[in-house]
Amino acid sequence: MTVFQSRISPASDAYQTNRAEMLALVDRMRALEARAAAKSDERRPVFDKRGQLSPRERVSALLDPGMPFVELYNMASYLVDDPDPETSIPGASIITGIGYVSGVRCMVFADDAGINAGAMTGKSVDKALGALEIAHRQKLPFIHLVESAGADLMRYTVELWAHGGGMFAGLARLSAAGIPVITVLHGASTAGGAYQPGLSDYVIGVKGNGMAMLAGAALVQAATGEVAKDADLGGAEMHAEVTGLVEYLAEDDAHGIEIAREVVAGLGWPSGAAQVPDYDAPQYDPDELAGVVPVDYRKPYDMREVAARIVDGSRLLDFKPGYGPATLCLQARIMGQPVGILANNGPIDPDGATKATHFLQAMDQAGTPVVFLNNTTGYMVGTEYERGGMIKHGSKMIQAVTNLRVPKISLYVGASFGAGNYGMCGHAFGADFLFTWPNAMTGVMGGEQAALTMEQVARRTAARKGFPVDEERLAAQRAKITAHFDRQSDAFYTSGHMLDMGMIDPRDTRRVIGFCLATCAEGRARDLRPNAFGVARA
Repeated sequence: MTVFQSRISPASDAYQTNRAEMLALVDRMRALEARAAAKSDERRPVFDKRGQLSPRERVSALLDPGMPFVELYNMASYLVDDPDPETSIPGASIITGIGYVSGVRCMVFADDAGINAGAMTGKSVDKALGALEIAHRQKLPFIHLVESAGADLMRYTVELWAHGGGMFAGLARLSAAGIPVITVLHGASTAGGAYQPGLSDYVIGVKGNGMAMLAGAALVQAATGEVAKDADLGGAEMHAEVTGLVEYLAEDDAHGIEIAREVVAGLGWPSGAAQVPDYDAPQYDPDELAGVVPVDYRKPYDMREVAARIVDGSRLLDFKPGYGPATLCLQARIMGQPVGILANNGPIDPDGATKATHFLQAMDQAGTPVVFLNNTTGYMVGTEYERGGMIKHGSKMIQAVTNLRVPKISLYVGASFGAGNYGMCGHAFGADFLFTWPNAMTGVMGGEQAALTMEQVARRTAARKGFPVDEERLAAQRAKITAHFDRQSDAFYTSGHMLDMGMIDPRDTRRVIGFCLATCAEGRARDLRPNAFGVARA
């Protein structure tokens, strides 16, 4: 493979403008993450009074120091429950991601009891289901740090209850698949939440604070007239001595985390992955990714410039570069792992779709993971392209993407519109991992295109009926439609609605993709010991 020769000068005005605009969006992302942490920290006096660690301190204590941790769904629920961008809090009251515990790559899932007592809304459930699905697919032990008020009854919907059952099903499926579920009961886990430790393989209860019960004392008295104490109904000590729900009784949060680490260490959980060969860094600094891509997706750029700052040695092998040239099919390595990269320098034409289909099938045949770098406004339209078989060739590409058997990692870099999003392994197409940059735009089409389409319809309707066109009204419609579409295409909106698995700083792209590739490799190489029903409690 040859080293790609970059044409970008970090000293240029264009680069500096791109970088300033991109880093402003990264700052916005970090500020939102900090907003969630600050909101949670407001409850620190309560945690201190109980002798507890805060939720983020629990996660930090659980993870191996100095080892990588990739957070997932960091923007979940942003602009969903609270549509005000100035007050909306991302994260859906949950901290989750993949990291190392006692040397084992695990899915970590922590209730953030500092925000609304850890009560779950619709996106909290969706985030839980996403984490469970990833843990199942990648064969990751699932560690749940529990302290939650259960469902947020002020935002109750019947869908929240119905979909919430998927969390129970997900835990049951993990156990049956031979993937251990480990729960630390830091605080309350009531009503339906009580079944979450019940569906775990190992439960660690913290004395004094850990509780699991179908109904608290107030509800029991209201429903049955019985006067009881919460500790007698569901305290960790009771479950350790009477019901057997708790295997290990911890003195406090820190001790509970220590026991969880010991449980993981005792699993004998093999990595399963082959030894990764030595690799070299890109010749072009990944930090330059902040200035390579313009924030405005309508400004063209060469996606090879992005790839060259992600892959080992900036070495790229260009597959059929002269055929369907706007669709890039590249072969490279990322952190020693061979990859195929499918990327866009614009719309996808019939030749590009045909080339992509061939390339994807070749990667699947070779067992090579595919990385999708999205920057397309979609498949080409117009007489020439319709007659050239755009529907047929685009469908072939979508068939290939959907049915790939190798790991698929997708990244929204710029635009990802229409069926082009489908052909580039968008939300609905089973990516093992799907992340977005903060500048990305995704949706059926851009706001301007949607507004122009409806304007043309209005003009043709007026002409057919012989009515004059109301230009002022048409201008107002154009502005309204553009704003409506662009607001929903914005990465902060789409990531808040969980149409990806999280938003990342462009400069972290190589690190994140490399980590995800290694996660997929471990999962696919690991042999499990499944059973029929999961581990049943004594």
